[in-house]
Amino acid sequence: MSATVPGPSGFDLPEFMNWDELAELPEEIARDIELWDGRPVWMRRPAKSHQRFMVRVRNAMEASARVAMGAAGAPCAKHCWEVDVETNVFFTADQSSFLTPDFLICRCRPLDEYTRAEDVVLIGEVLSRSDTPSRRDWKMERYARAGIPWYWEVELSPDKTAVAAVLAYGRVTRSMADPAATVRPLRSVSYALVDIWRPADGDIVFPHPFDIRIAWDDLAP
Repeated sequence: MSATVPGPSGFDLPEFMNWDELAELPEEIARDIELWDGRPVWMRRPAKSHQRFMVRVRNAMEASARVAMGAAGAPCAKHCWEVDVETNVFFTADQSSFLTPDFLICRCRPLDEYTRAEDVVLIGEVLSRSDTPSRRDWKMERYARAGIPWYWEVELSPDKTAVAAVLAYGRVTRSMADPAATVRPLRSVSYALVDIWRPADGDIVFPHPFDIRIAWDDLAP
């Protein structure tokens, strides 16, 4: 008997799936699944407050993107940005591995194309109870290995009614080949914390991938 992955309401999945098999599932089931190297993983549907702040961040980033594109003049591939929420990001050509971050910034692409990791320049999550340390670590490692330069996290207040902090991480590369080293890093690429903002610190200002400016009022519930 083949192994199965138990899901909500008794809906079980096979241990491994491909994109075509996932696409055959009912939409209300498929939208709650990510593929991690061909293994289906159930995602917990976010609470209403989680979705609200996810959209707040996206809207604020898109406003900055529009300003940046306007300042660049005529649209071109180098200065054309899209800001999305809950978009599948594919890591493999066969679409057997993808994650669905809460928000992202990517280079403009045709509407009928999937979002590939190499097109993404910033990716982020609004943290919730389902984001355990091991789950966060695995996702960050996957994003870093895919070459995504920037990763953001949004922390909510204990009662989930406000944004408590926004953290920005940058992708760093570490040498694994130093013959004199007695201790080497476990990973050749990872993310390092580069900035953190709290409401008392003033507006969120970040220079990559364009000039991002977010007022805390823009993130208000």
